[in-house]
Amino acid sequence: MNRRILGISAAVMLAVFGTLVIVGYVRNADARAMEGKKTVNVLVVQKTIAAGTPASQLAESVKAQSVIKDDEAMGAVANVDDLNVLVASAQLVPGEQLVRGRFIDASAYQATGGQVDVPKGLLQTTVALDPERAVGGLLSPGMHVAVTASFDDKNGDPAETHMILHQILVTNVQVTQASDKTSKSDSSSTDINATATKPGDAPSGRFLVTLALDAPSSERVVFAAERGSLWLSNEPAGAPTTGTKDVDRLNVLS
Repeated sequence: MNRRILGISAAVMLAVFGTLVIVGYVRNADARAMEGKKTVNVLVVQKTIAAGTPASQLAESVKAQSVIKDDEAMGAVANVDDLNVLVASAQLVPGEQLVRGRFIDASAYQATGGQVDVPKGLLQTTVALDPERAVGGLLSPGMHVAVTASFDDKNGDPAETHMILHQILVTNVQVTQASDKTSKSDSSSTDINATATKPGDAPSGRFLVTLALDAPSSERVVFAAERGSLWLSNEPAGAPTTGTKDVDRLNVLS
């Protein structure tokens, strides 16, 4: 009987020891993954931040976190003081890194009430784009973009790419993201920021980008979206626009 009790006790102790070893291994997994890799400190959103929130009020909504350099988002911020007197241009959600591109001057935000005035005589056309075709998801209303159209080989026509429009005003940005409880085909529309699963992850879902266009430009954008593909590039004022051409396989390397 004593031998049986001793055997059971030993088995329990071994099971407890094995569990502790596994827990310790898992806890140190992230540290081992980061060994030998350069890391940087970034601020990660912990609580939803409303559009228009001043950077000076972000202390309780963000947390400093160390990430691998390769996972650092473009324009990531390590100190809220770096944002000075700027305000959030759109809603920020938990899990994403705090980036400079999400903030604008308080005066600019207040002047529009967070809305973009569409110049008289222009239409508003919306296109659905994957994040990499929409500046990595860093678009926000009020930005200006260049539009590039690209077409694959089809019916004997060669593949071509060309930047067709410049300085196009973005009037609205939303993102459609499938719910974890629904199928991929059942998606819902949310604000500009998609939830990331970890710092540095790209937004998921498709971006619905609304552009202010004249009638002929709207036709060209719709045709390219339907028959080919579109890419948007952030185009600040003064960015050079010369030197573009129709690019195909024959001249892409020249």
